[in-house]
Amino acid sequence: MTAALALGDDALVLSHRLGEWAGHAPVLEEEVALANIALDLLGQARTLLSSVGDEDELAFLREERSFRNVQLVEQPNGDFAHTIARQLYFSVYQHLLYGRLAAGEGQFAALAAKAVKEVAYHRDHAEQWVLRLGDGTAESHERMQRGLDALWRYTGELFEPVEGLDLDRQTLGDDWLAAVTSVVRRATLTLPTGPQSGGWAAGAGRQGLHTEPFGRMLAEMQHLHRSHPGASW
Repeated sequence: MTAALALGDDALVLSHRLGEWAGHAPVLEEEVALANIALDLLGQARTLLSSVGDEDELAFLREERSFRNVQLVEQPNGDFAHTIARQLYFSVYQHLLYGRLAAGEGQFAALAAKAVKEVAYHRDHAEQWVLRLGDGTAESHERMQRGLDALWRYTGELFEPVEGLDLDRQTLGDDWLAAVTSVVRRATLTLPTGPQSGGWAAGAGRQGLHTEPFGRMLAEMQHLHRSHPGASW
């Protein structure tokens, strides 16, 4: 597994999940915001996947077991608070990751230098919504807490070693936890702790093992391309 494939699949899959909000977001302004985040991620995915092979083939013709995204990004949208919890967990991670890559001289430095500016917005967008929902009504608080609780067990996989990414994963995880904890506390919410709440039980998406919803999402994402092989715009 190459790092470009892993990072590209993360961005591609989350982009598709966010695109599913088109026509369903709670307000028009948020529909535009989520669409813009999805497009940013799609642009990252195209750059990363094209460095490995043909981007269309990699996106639309691979089987499920060939994808190397973390299981977090493939989780269904759920309600709006659930989506925001997923965005908080992932965008904070991605912002910290790209910041480190942009500061280096590796193969991802140029991409990261551009993407980190986009992801800074993704992170701020998620953080602001966590604060609004967590410190809002009793119902919004409950829903935001449910989202954080449900997705917590997928976060550990973010900090597993990836071949080709020479990073201090422990420090990255510590910085992520500190940042997420700060937002959650300000939102009058709490992060799950201990094995009784799922703990840091990592998934196996990086090894090609995915959760049940991913297969359904992939079938939808690949349907048009597979139905019209060789078609072009």
